[in-house]
Amino acid sequence: MAFWVWANFTLLFLAGGLTPGPAVMLVTTASIRYGFWAAMIPAIGICVANLVWIALAASGVAVLAKAFPDAFLVLKAAGIAFIVWLAWKTAFGPPVDLLRTEPPPRRKLFMHGIGLQLANPNALVYFGGLLPTYFNPDHDMIPQVLISMATVTVCEMFGLVVYAAGSDALAWRFQSQSFAHWFFRIAALAMVISAVFAVYLTWAATGR
Repeated sequence: MAFWVWANFTLLFLAGGLTPGPAVMLVTTASIRYGFWAAMIPAIGICVANLVWIALAASGVAVLAKAFPDAFLVLKAAGIAFIVWLAWKTAFGPPVDLLRTEPPPRRKLFMHGIGLQLANPNALVYFGGLLPTYFNPDHDMIPQVLISMATVTVCEMFGLVVYAAGSDALAWRFQSQSFAHWFFRIAALAMVISAVFAVYLTWAATGR
């Protein structure tokens, strides 16, 4: 991967990591509920799911998407359904323990991170539509895939750390159940809107 290609690739995914979406909202709400370090658990799950997406992109998932559009339409619908379910749980979950005496459910947070990012239509846009254009099929794919995995992980974690730290600071400043209640509902709405918009982008680009 040429340096200028990598630099452009890095800027794209750095901007993506800093753009509010379902993954950001999941980490943000986890940070408010459990604290910064606990929010890093779903963040790691999200990064693990990204590695799966990159491997799929390198193996030609974009070609399969064009060859079998109906199957991928079903996957998009399933992804939206999962995110809507997660958003519902976020918006109408139990009251937030602002003193954080409740231990974080680490396994659950990790699995939510993986599940959300695998189902995330935003990931389909970036990894299924954009990432393959940065691969040069005339060169060895393994170094390109490894560089992509390292770059995407750093960019994703940077964005999630920024949002988790900001949310943690907000939680300490606004020790209010009302604030937490409405913040979680707005975050849930943002998760759904972002996912639906990503599906719209893929539909507009491909007609499916």
